[in-house]
Amino acid sequence: RTVMVSFMGQDFSLEDVCRVEDIHRLRALAISREAVRLVGQLNRPSFRLPSLRRPTAASVADSAVWQASKPLITGSLSGIVATCCIQPMDMIKVRVQLAAAEGRPTSPFTIASQTLRTEGVLTFYSGLSAGLMRQVVYTGARFGLFDMFMEKARDPSFDAVPGFAKKALCGISAGGIAAVAGTPADLALIRMQSDSLLPEAQRRNYRGVVHALSTIARTEGATRLFKGASTTAARAMATNFGSLAFNAQAKETLGDMGASPTVQVFGGALIAGFASSFFSLPMDFVKTQIQKMRAAPATGKMPFSGPLDCAVQQVRQGGITRLWSGFPTYYMRMAPHAMIALVLQDKIKGMWSAAGL
Repeated sequence: RTVMVSFMGQDFSLEDVCRVEDIHRLRALAISREAVRLVGQLNRPSFRLPSLRRPTAASVADSAVWQASKPLITGSLSGIVATCCIQPMDMIKVRVQLAAAEGRPTSPFTIASQTLRTEGVLTFYSGLSAGLMRQVVYTGARFGLFDMFMEKARDPSFDAVPGFAKKALCGISAGGIAAVAGTPADLALIRMQSDSLLPEAQRRNYRGVVHALSTIARTEGATRLFKGASTTAARAMATNFGSLAFNAQAKETLGDMGASPTVQVFGGALIAGFASSFFSLPMDFVKTQIQKMRAAPATGKMPFSGPLDCAVQQVRQGGITRLWSGFPTYYMRMAPHAMIALVLQDKIKGMWSAAGL
């Protein structure tokens, strides 16, 4: 006779209930045996848990991403350190050029002392955020692109081109491309450094590089972020012709003369600092005037129609030498920056090599 069991309104035979219990009991026993087996494997000396392996230096060095980004990272790091060191000189340089354009005294010592007395020491680091952003974009790109272009120039198909001509072309090309990319940050830097010179009602009062760029794009249009791009590119071409091409050629010449690697690095940087200052100052002077100009309140007309018109007006007012106004200050800004950046670039490259990268 079948014994029935009632559960939650349903009738079940006792035989079926016992069969289900046996199935659960067998499953529990199998799970217990499997757990014992796994614990035994864990206790074996040869057993190793799977782990995440850190990439080796060799695997990173062979990575296409690292190969492409290494020159850019190297240039950015060297440019950031150099900018932190010479930012006060850069601020004084901008104000010397603005004073020259307005016919005011251009003594860097007078300007520095007046700025310190009236605005405080922190003013010398006005626009530092924009300057650092510019170095990440501009210096990283120009150093990185120069190394890439020089690597391509070693191809046998370019053997007929003189060595210095190849270096000059690579430097000019790298500088022009990098400058266009860095123009927005450069525009923000110039405006932030010259803002305190304006009447209080006309000041823009940017809180930082991000606020400056967003304000310019919102109030003047996104295309205004590239205001003065042609002059900036021309200046960068001259700068990189003087710095990168002369630095590479000087190191090569010093090496052929038997100079030590240290002399090659510092000697090349010193020569490059002077050459970059001399060739780029006229373009830098015009660029500063273009980027800081404002429309006349009465007429709404800009003082210059473009970079060429600006250069012509400056030469008419002060002679050709006005384009080299503030050369000592500019040299004291450019030469240390070029030397620090170029020396650091060599040191960082050595660090990568020592690390196997």
